[in-house]
Amino acid sequence: MKLYYIPGSCSLAPHIALKELGLDATLLKVDHRTHRAEDGADFLDVNPLGYVPVLELDDGSRFHEGPAILQYLADLKPELGLAPRNGTPQRYRLQEWLSFLTSEIHKGFIPLLYAGLAGKYAETAKPKLQQRFAWIDAQLAGRQFLLGDSFSVADAYLFALTGWGQAAWLKSTFKADIHFDGLGNLQAWYRRVRQRPAVQRALTAEGLE
Repeated sequence: MKLYYIPGSCSLAPHIALKELGLDATLLKVDHRTHRAEDGADFLDVNPLGYVPVLELDDGSRFHEGPAILQYLADLKPELGLAPRNGTPQRYRLQEWLSFLTSEIHKGFIPLLYAGLAGKYAETAKPKLQQRFAWIDAQLAGRQFLLGDSFSVADAYLFALTGWGQAAWLKSTFKADIHFDGLGNLQAWYRRVRQRPAVQRALTAEGLE
């Protein structure tokens, strides 16, 4: 397998999943300015839409969307529990979280990351994103992870996205203009996830330590 990634981006989530699962994959860093992959390939030939992550399988087929990639990887080793079994209520709960993170958090960051282009829309988007993170903080009360006591691929996704904002207790990747200092449950969760050996290995590999 090959994982095309940009350090600190949403592709950090499947990178963490690969480390958690102990799966072998070639990591190919993509330059977002030139759209060149580390092996010299034009990344637009890999994904004409131009964004990561992309997971290329050994047969040459590819997955282009993070939530699908995360579930595919987790299902390669179901015994490790990074995703609940298909058909169970908890699996749909996982899909609910992945959908929320994609549509409400991931996309919610875009106006803040491109504030100059977004203009006044960024002013509208920021309080909405703050509200969404406050809701996540409330959901984490009394929980170790998003689904309860077990780490899942949803936690890997949220970890990557949380790193785009700012707080005294996190090492920000993109320093978007949103702050999490008052979110105690999120802070405790973030520290638990960051301490995981697989997460540490992924961060080191991406030069984020």
